Amino acid sequence: MSNAFLENNLLLPFLTSLLASFGFSIPCALLAQKLGIVDIPNSAPHKKHSRPTPLAGGFLIVCSFILSALLFRAWLTTEILAIFSAAFVIFIFGLWDDIRRLFALQKLLGQILAATILIVFGVQVHFVANFAAEGYFLPSSAEFLNLFITYFWLIGITNAFNMIDSMDGIVAGLGAIASAFFMIATYLAGQSTLAFWSAILLGVNIALYFWNGIKSRFFLGDSGAQTIGFLLASMAIMYNPLDRNPTSSWIVPIMLLSAPIFDTTLVVISRIRKKQPIGNGRRDHTYHRLIALGLSQKYAVLVLHTSAFLVSCLAFITLQLSPSFALTFFLIASLAGFLALLWLSSKQTLDE
Repeated sequence: MSNAFLENNLLLPFLTSLLASFGFSIPCALLAQKLGIVDIPNSAPHKKHSRPTPLAGGFLIVCSFILSALLFRAWLTTEILAIFSAAFVIFIFGLWDDIRRLFALQKLLGQILAATILIVFGVQVHFVANFAAEGYFLPSSAEFLNLFITYFWLIGITNAFNMIDSMDGIVAGLGAIASAFFMIATYLAGQSTLAFWSAILLGVNIALYFWNGIKSRFFLGDSGAQTIGFLLASMAIMYNPLDRNPTSSWIVPIMLLSAPIFDTTLVVISRIRKKQPIGNGRRDHTYHRLIALGLSQKYAVLVLHTSAFLVSCLAFITLQLSPSFALTFFLIASLAGFLALLWLSSKQTLDE
């Protein structure tokens, strides 16, 4: 099948990954169970599920992408291969953590290694150079800031998706929403290869949502949640809209991934204020606070997904604005998010 056809038809890669993911779901769950990669109820204060559950999300993602890569080899550019190689590192360290809890430093080293792989192959942030050209930074500091932001973004988003994974379906749903919007945004930007693989990631996330969010057949685990976060963070770096000012187009990826960013910021600020370890699992995430406010589990997840969808729609509005108006719009949205964060942080958690 010609690339010209696939450039204008994202249905085939989407359906391929969707069907492949559904096909791999049960075997991956059985594999995780056979290997003993299972989440035990009450093994930590925030683990309130009723039965031992396999951590199969990472296996499903890797299997689905390997099959897609074999079927669509013509769409494997150097940058895409770099993303997959780095994501596989994230998967391995996440799987290691699922099997025998790693120290925070060990996980961080794996994430740094994965980010370095991307940077070596040229997948990194470049927009700071545009600010330097306009006199906001010294040109000599632009490259250092580009590297710093790249590491911070990749590691931050990877951990944000892992931290927000506090209830069945949250991460898969957020991943599906972000993937769908990235697919549309990159298609409109003329980045057909990135749109192609975003469609594949969308299919994977929908299957994950069905088995994790609706059927509760398995959990994503660190290997699944972190891999989704890393893939989306990497795609965000590669996103480069045509005919848009690069000094404001960086706003779009941040808004598309605002839900895990918001949740991580809420948790970090809350735990620092209460002098609690940041890395410990607790029931103080956005989802848990919505439950404490009286929402059911179903509606708490729905609020998170709806909020992510609406903010993603707002992100597309910024593409139609001039850089100054786009930045103003972003600052107003950020202020609203910060006020919501302060309000939620003042509410009780399920641990209190």
